[in-house]
Amino acid sequence: MKKTGNMLWGIVFIALGLIWGLNALGITNINVFFRGWWTLFIIIPSLIGVIKEGRNTWNYIWLFIGIVLLLSAQGILNLDKVSGLIIPGILIILGLSFILRDTLKGKVIEKVKELNKEENEEYYATFSGQKLNFVQRDFKGAKLNAVFGGLDLNLKDAIIEQDKAISATAVFGGIDIIVPSNVNVEVISNSIFGGVSNKATDRKENAPTIYIKAFCLFGGVEIK
Repeated sequence: MKKTGNMLWGIVFIALGLIWGLNALGITNINVFFRGWWTLFIIIPSLIGVIKEGRNTWNYIWLFIGIVLLLSAQGILNLDKVSGLIIPGILIILGLSFILRDTLKGKVIEKVKELNKEENEEYYATFSGQKLNFVQRDFKGAKLNAVFGGLDLNLKDAIIEQDKAISATAVFGGIDIIVPSNVNVEVISNSIFGGVSNKATDRKENAPTIYIKAFCLFGGVEIK
């Protein structure tokens, strides 16, 4: 996903460079300083954020604000009237994000419960560290527990042909999960002074999914 972001920013700078250069040569006469041009500093990063991160609600909110300001600067919308709609618009976006998040949350929880019926292996790292490598081995799912310790689960070379579930609990500890490139990842988490970082957000068609249910208390789970 980082590569995608770099590519998008690269396209933006190349486009700006081409426009600037063609204007300098007299081939084109594109005015890059049109009315409301400054709103692009809101719109472009937000749009790239939407493409990269998808479910980050604030990207959608800033994109909405940027577009409204651009349309107002262009005289298409009356800013005095539209300004009263910005807060309602933000509230609607937040409401939709909560609804969609709850839908996803329920889906992930039910899927984890269903897949955990297979009695997945349980691993502990308590006041210690543990590294788990599945090299050319079938991965059937796992329950990971890191308490004042660290646990690394490497699935990069694991064999995953069907949906699997991982329950991850990090209490004053950390859990790193490396997933293969041919799977999708769905995450639901509950955190208290901790959090989950999911860098495996690329979507693949017709690929198995790893469902991860995480709980963090003064700890963290990183998925990459």
